[in-house]
Amino acid sequence: MINFSAFSSKEVLSRSDEASCMISKFENFFYEKMILDITAIKDYKDIKNIQNISIKLDASKIILLLDNSVETSSKRYISDLVSMGIYNFTQNKDGILYLLDHQNSYKDVANLQQLDKGFIPNNNIINMTRADENKTRVLGIRNLTNDAGASTLIYMLKKQLEANYTVFAIEIDKKDFRYFNDKNMISTANEDLGKELLKLNGNVDIVLIDLNTSNNEKACNDVLYLVEPSILKINELITKDNNVFANLLDKKVILNRSLLSQKDVEEFEMEAGIRIFFSIPPLNDRERSLALDKFLVKLGFLKQDTGNSSGKENKLFGIFK
Repeated sequence: MINFSAFSSKEVLSRSDEASCMISKFENFFYEKMILDITAIKDYKDIKNIQNISIKLDASKIILLLDNSVETSSKRYISDLVSMGIYNFTQNKDGILYLLDHQNSYKDVANLQQLDKGFIPNNNIINMTRADENKTRVLGIRNLTNDAGASTLIYMLKKQLEANYTVFAIEIDKKDFRYFNDKNMISTANEDLGKELLKLNGNVDIVLIDLNTSNNEKACNDVLYLVEPSILKINELITKDNNVFANLLDKKVILNRSLLSQKDVEEFEMEAGIRIFFSIPPLNDRERSLALDKFLVKLGFLKQDTGNSSGKENKLFGIFK
């Protein structure tokens, strides 16, 4: 186990190092904490360079030592750090010592929505809030069982969300989205995801990502794990990984295309030892779904209508563009 907590990143990086250089050095390292002096990164005042690091490295293990520059002290810069999942940052040695033993989670920083005041000292650390509702929220979706329906679900979620939000969808390392004939649903390579997100950040309300086999979950604010709960699919999943459900205890597991009753869901939870976040029934992809709106409200998209509306009159999923 390599522990970087005893020294500043300046001792391992030169000031000329770019973000890509740093990522190549440490992407496959195991470490408990990385104290990263932001000035060791070339062009660190450009937030895009920091985002590349947050996507490729484990942001929860990074303690970011900021300088006193106007750029890195700005509310926009700090907001972007938090939106990337970097919750631990400070301007001084005392803050580093504190954060080594008192790591922040999003819950810690979300309670202090005082961005207009810039830095907010708290026990020698800087706690800033996540951006407000106008900030782009990135939601990843991954098939846990084979062909659990992530692509179609993303399409349906996007169409329903578009009644109230601006939405973009990205699939990684596949080309299935082209069949939906939607210019705001694109395919990209795993290594280009960060670049695509940078273009969208702040310009749309929501980005939906079909993760497929990508390991870029850190780029998402939240990740949904889809399970098609048929006996065949479940047994196939467990055969591949007997500990699969043990690794999902704190995750949002979604039953998709599920015909299970509430009692069946409860029995499934008991046998698997996990909690099911939501159970989505089989849906007609040409109609608006009340079940999906309820699901989206539970995810925090509170503008969604959970009334009894079929949506047929809106031709929401019409074939002709």
